[in-house]
Amino acid sequence: MSLEATEMDSAFKALADPTRRLLLDRLREHNGQTLRELCDRLGMARQSATQHLDILERANLVTVVRRGRERLHYLNPAPIHEIEERWISGFDKPRLQALSAIKKHAEEYAMTSETTSVPTYVYVTYIRASAAQVWQALTDADLTARYWGHACVSDWQPGSPWQLQGVDGSGKAKVVGQVITTEPPTRLVITFDDAPDIDPPREPSLVTFLVEPHEDIVRLTVTHENFPNPEMRVGISRGWPAVLANLKSLLETGEVLPQAPWTMSSAND
Repeated sequence: MSLEATEMDSAFKALADPTRRLLLDRLREHNGQTLRELCDRLGMARQSATQHLDILERANLVTVVRRGRERLHYLNPAPIHEIEERWISGFDKPRLQALSAIKKHAEEYAMTSETTSVPTYVYVTYIRASAAQVWQALTDADLTARYWGHACVSDWQPGSPWQLQGVDGSGKAKVVGQVITTEPPTRLVITFDDAPDIDPPREPSLVTFLVEPHEDIVRLTVTHENFPNPEMRVGISRGWPAVLANLKSLLETGEVLPQAPWTMSSAND
């Protein structure tokens, strides 16, 4: 059985339980919760919640980010995105999108007065490759141009600038930032400014790439935080799944997916 089939089986089995679906709903409403916060909101015993969260984590539907002594739980959209691509996108997608847009508009209207901060975005994917190959794919300008549609240009030293340049020959930067931490081949932290020309300038967001090898598979976690506004997070949540799916396909098959690459304007639409 292929890695993709195994991951999808695990996701379907995890989603079959109503308690686990409820946990995912609570993380969708407020991402990055501790175990105690989830237990308090659901009136659930700690041991029971831990067992369900372990199953969701093994299915890659939840990822855990450690902050000091705390373990923060994040809803990971990667398996759901893969299910959508395989089982939904080939059917009546325009009609489904229209219905989803109506529902989303109603939910956003209801939540406007309740939401005061922009939540962190976390995405986890598993790639059949080495840590060195994934690191090269993240930092090599020619490779990023293939799966991202933009070239990541930098010397990748702490304190150095980096740019996401278009491949149209203009050399214009779509995104700029600074390299904060570089620990090849496992950890890269950069600032991320998708609107470098606005005046006055705004505080950039922060992206962390964590590469964790497991035998012949790599777990890649992308954490994007400190968004200046909710609109940027909406664009980012559409963009990262496409970028990382293309990266995974390129490393595992040598080819990118048959779809248009994500453009950085998606984050500003």
